[in-house]
Amino acid sequence: MKGSVIKVKLMGDEKQIKKQLDSNKLTARERVDLFFDEGTFQEVQFFVQHRSTLLVLDKKEITSDGVIAGFGKVNGNVVFAAAQDFTCSGGSLGEMHAKKIWKVMNMAIAMQKPFVTLNDSGGAHIQE
Repeated sequence: MKGSVIKVKLMGDEKQIKKQLDSNKLTARERVDLFFDEGTFQEVQFFVQHRSTLLVLDKKEITSDGVIAGFGKVNGNVVFAAAQDFTCSGGSLGEMHAKKIWKVMNMAIAMQKPFVTLNDSGGAHIQE
């Protein structure tokens, strides 16, 4: 379990993370950490994975389906957010990815709080 938590925290593999940083871009977790007040972010659906089997997608692991979603405080105010991670399959949108964003958006609506998306995506999983 501990190894899988570390893997989800990293999101992409070392090669993809290096490529992102070499492009002068932050990873999704780095963007989330800078956006929210320190120690306030609570992630939702941390272990979610895609469930597609089309076009060999079932052989591809996309950590957290390429998106971090949750809530925290920004300048002391509750804010909900999603951050796509380009290091995970180009941050591409799939069914479970979209459901994570949708869940957090609905939470924001229910609590009448803002929702922000930190988009770094190459598009969608064409397999889905």
